[in-house]
Amino acid sequence: MSTTAKGTKDRLIIFDTTMRDGEQSPGASMTKDEKLRIARALERMRVDVIEAGFPASSNGDFEAVQAIAGVIRESTIAGLCRANDRDIQRGIDALKAAKGPWRIHTFIATSALHMEKKLRMSPEQVLEQAKLSVRFAKKHCPDVEFSPEDGSRSDVDFLCRVLEAVIAEGATTINVPDTVGYAVPEQFGLFLKTLKTKIPNSDKAVWSVHCHNDLGMAVANSLAAVKIGGARQIECTINGLGERAGNTSLEEVVMAVRTRRDFFGLETGIDTRHIVPTSRLVSQITGFVVQPNKAVVGANAFAHASGIHQDGVLKARETYEIMTAEDVGWSANKIVLGKLSGRSAFKQRLKELGIELDSEDGYNKAFQRFKDLADKKAEIFDEDLQALVAQEAGISEEEHWRLVTLHQESGTGEKPKAVLVLKENQTERKTEANGDGPVDATFKAIESVAKSGAELLLFSVNAVTTGTESQGEVTVRLSKGGRIVNGVGADTDIIVASAKAYLSALNKLASKMERVNPQYGKA
Repeated sequence: MSTTAKGTKDRLIIFDTTMRDGEQSPGASMTKDEKLRIARALERMRVDVIEAGFPASSNGDFEAVQAIAGVIRESTIAGLCRANDRDIQRGIDALKAAKGPWRIHTFIATSALHMEKKLRMSPEQVLEQAKLSVRFAKKHCPDVEFSPEDGSRSDVDFLCRVLEAVIAEGATTINVPDTVGYAVPEQFGLFLKTLKTKIPNSDKAVWSVHCHNDLGMAVANSLAAVKIGGARQIECTINGLGERAGNTSLEEVVMAVRTRRDFFGLETGIDTRHIVPTSRLVSQITGFVVQPNKAVVGANAFAHASGIHQDGVLKARETYEIMTAEDVGWSANKIVLGKLSGRSAFKQRLKELGIELDSEDGYNKAFQRFKDLADKKAEIFDEDLQALVAQEAGISEEEHWRLVTLHQESGTGEKPKAVLVLKENQTERKTEANGDGPVDATFKAIESVAKSGAELLLFSVNAVTTGTESQGEVTVRLSKGGRIVNGVGADTDIIVASAKAYLSALNKLASKMERVNPQYGKA
């Protein structure tokens, strides 16, 4: 893969920032264990650089970055740091014991608007701070990336001065962000080309872009920067996850470069067969459902409703498909498992779906959940397995609340009642409540003992497969004290799934990952 993720003339580096910039999407906060699962999935996909977090922002982020660096061996692990010694030292402390290559990614804003209104610094002060930060980082780490925040709206001449200076100080990657999604493709590509042309030492660094999707052009801008501007690294997220309208979608840029190799003349090191399983994992962890018509990973991405299209695909796939579903991890072999299926068949199917668990004990627990599910529904589809394994992997010893049993009483003309037994740490607690519906009664019963005081922002249900016995996947979004979290639960009983989702959200609220000054991590 990479020792320091070097870009070449015909090699494009993929830099994933799902766990840093993607996490800034309201409700997408992740626990340390969840970040570890995503990091392992990204390593299996052969992502070049994984930005694991912002170590100085909180103790929780520091611990997550440290844990990821301690287990990932192939991908380069990066930590984001503001351009000051304290942040950079915190990043070094989190990464210095890494099992594999690591990178310090430091940034400071360079647009006139940001320098005046946010930083309250003069251009000369910003220039000096950028130089000092890269110099300090370089003393401790050979792989240093520098980003001029709001680069696409910065004065070209000043930006050239800053970037020339940080390259001279040892920056190995120069990342130009379109922080607010303001750029358009041709203009952005030419902007990058201009920078590289005007900066005498531009050939000493790999050039990168980080585009936001506010105008729906993040992928187009990134690809234009590659084709026109000569960028050899793209910063992106799984499913385009990110604040506001999101970031550049990893799956879209990777498949665009692969499918149009004739145009771009580039390759990535990505094992594309892991794209869909990783997309599904991120969706289940964050609670952000992938829209059906999402390119590459949406449920309808390879569906054909038109009779003419269906006829063409049946005769020759390439008539209406520019890539195959199997290329990105959709399974062509739709095996249906049931209660008579054995452990070996279960494990083999997980392997075919690109799902790997951390231990044999993890497989044993997942298989038991599979057998329990098979007692409830006759046919277990791939989507059921993905939801089931995600639920099992999401259960950690750090859970504060867990559902033990749930009983519902309701009928026409009767006010629904929910009776639950919950486990708070190691203590079982019984609770009950009436509500305007079975879900309302369940949530009120939970709150009567949890007393979280959280506000319910979202409740949504998504069928995992088709049919009345399908598992329902419920997403609950809670808000408290300015922090927004998502919880996800799946079960053939929608009320049980709802309780699991609510408890999952409560557990995230109770976690130790409170963010500190998250607004600074927006390069």
